[in-house]
Amino acid sequence: MRTKNIKNWLKYDKDQTVLKENAKRKSKDSIESKKIVLLGNPNVGKSMLFNQLTGSYVTVSNYPGTTVTVDRGKFNIGAEKFEIIDSPGMYSLSSITEEERISKLMLLEEDTDILIHVVDAKNLERMLPLTLQLIEANLPIILVLNMMDEAKKVGTTINYSKLEKQLGIPVVPTTAATGQGLDLLREIIGNYHKKDKIFSVEYSEVIENAVDKISALIQSKYPISKRALSLLLLQEDRDVRNIIKENDGSNYEKIMSVVKETTSQFKQPLNYLFKLRLQKNASEVLSSTLKTEKANKLSWGENISRLMINPVTGIPILLVIVYYGLYQFVGVFGAGELVDLIESTIFGEWLNPLVTNFVVNYIPFTAFQGLLVGEYGIWTLGVTYATAIILPIVGTFFLVFSIMEDSGYLPRLAMLINRVFNLIGLSGRAVIPMVLGLGCGSMATMVTRTLETPRERTIATLLLALTIPCAAQLGIIFAVLSGNSYALWLWVAIMLLLYVLIGFTASKLLPGENPTFYMELPPLRLPRPNQVLKKTYTRLIWYFKEIVPLFILISIILWALSLTGILNMLIALIAPVITAIGLPIETAQTFILGFFRRDYGAAGLYDIQSTLTGVQLLVSAVVLTLFMPCVAQFMVMIKERGWKIALLIAGFVVTFAFTMGFVLNWVLTTLGVVL
Repeated sequence: MRTKNIKNWLKYDKDQTVLKENAKRKSKDSIESKKIVLLGNPNVGKSMLFNQLTGSYVTVSNYPGTTVTVDRGKFNIGAEKFEIIDSPGMYSLSSITEEERISKLMLLEEDTDILIHVVDAKNLERMLPLTLQLIEANLPIILVLNMMDEAKKVGTTINYSKLEKQLGIPVVPTTAATGQGLDLLREIIGNYHKKDKIFSVEYSEVIENAVDKISALIQSKYPISKRALSLLLLQEDRDVRNIIKENDGSNYEKIMSVVKETTSQFKQPLNYLFKLRLQKNASEVLSSTLKTEKANKLSWGENISRLMINPVTGIPILLVIVYYGLYQFVGVFGAGELVDLIESTIFGEWLNPLVTNFVVNYIPFTAFQGLLVGEYGIWTLGVTYATAIILPIVGTFFLVFSIMEDSGYLPRLAMLINRVFNLIGLSGRAVIPMVLGLGCGSMATMVTRTLETPRERTIATLLLALTIPCAAQLGIIFAVLSGNSYALWLWVAIMLLLYVLIGFTASKLLPGENPTFYMELPPLRLPRPNQVLKKTYTRLIWYFKEIVPLFILISIILWALSLTGILNMLIALIAPVITAIGLPIETAQTFILGFFRRDYGAAGLYDIQSTLTGVQLLVSAVVLTLFMPCVAQFMVMIKERGWKIALLIAGFVVTFAFTMGFVLNWVLTTLGVVL
């Protein structure tokens, strides 16, 4: 079948120059690892392929000079070492989002030994234009046609040998989820060397002349070809322009003069015209290599997918998922039964008495006893809250989120609510950080960087800080209010109303236009249990590494504040505000705890719920949800949006939360409402 063609890619060229270059590289690689970058659209299985190649040897770090995180891993093929980077998803070298921009900067600034372009085999025609751009950039590419199992199901057949011959690069069919094709991919990676570019996209005479002129003026060496740089300059790419200005400053004005002269000859943006040309070339290449048989009827997945997107059927489906997934599973089971079992039985009856007796008997100093097992003790508050109250709730939420993610439901949810989100200055894409915010506000705030415009990112950050409770907070509020259905539904209605009201107001006050909406719609799949559990496990490991230490640190801070009397001073300071919104002084401590960690505050409310009336529980739940985001989320806000915006959001949130508490308590008591 493809044996002869594959061997052409595995054998080394006998040309003496190539042999010398290979010898040099082998000498270099005995000391350093070869660098591989995984590139491709979102939802094409890049991360799955990354995990299959690297196993558990994975680190996550920020890309230099940015807040965007990338996964890095290592693996060996024989004696040869490789470092692999899973780049953020991108649709084109003409980047729009911050994540696309980082992927482009990787190509512009870093020397890459091998670039693996991963595409969804059943959507090859739409994704091949990016492959053509990468070939034009003269990069060392391997094209991976992933999800071949799904492509076969929809009747897609690809002539790999012919496609390889036309493009001039290796083409490897894989199904990363099952590991099919990975042995061949490893073999090609281990013996890869770049061939001269074979395929070339030809543009109009005016463009080709401009490309020649610009290429002649670019003197410095770059990881990508001068032709690709010239084409990006003609598309008015700001990053390329800055790089050229920095490295080819003497010719910068001449280059930009050619760009300006060329673009003035076209009525439409060159970015648009280039994309049309690339798509046309991709269609021509695939006309003889790709065959798709149209199915006589829609599959069950496509039928359900359409139901999820249609507002008439999609909204009831969403409500069912929210009720059973969030309320019943996270709220009732996670925050109720699991928390009760772990907190009351495991910690309350077994562990806490054991640890307390040990500390009291063997540590003579009362102050140190308080540090470990006192009211704000590391064990009795920090470890107990983090493990017995928060962990079951976060764990059940992460499980639900992983199922939604693995099934392909989240992109369909984005399609469903895009029109509603447009009213508040967001696109459907913002559903990802919003849903993730129901797990952890800090993590969700980081994910807002994937949104298209600074305006959209600011609105999303504000809504996450103000109206989106984290999993632990949400679960505990469900647990606290579950015995009072009227209070629970009032809380839900108030949160939804405020979410829309604040978002709509912010979209009118903040300058800028609504973002465009585009999102890859992967096929609807039955979630793979092993993948769901692996994702849940990975997020729980993140929780233990990032969040649990904060609980311990906060316990120490609260212990110190209590020991020095500062905590009582803070409680006395906010006591008038607490009284004004109709709550007992005891709840002041809950709000102070909530500043350190939202879930700490919710757990504090859980402890005192029996002392509050129905109205007080509702007011407490509303104010606590709206209240200042926790320290961790606030620090991420500073990192992502800057000090000025973070402080403005924090100031507004605190003021608005207590104002709403005052108004809500006044309305309920004036009307004589009893909950």
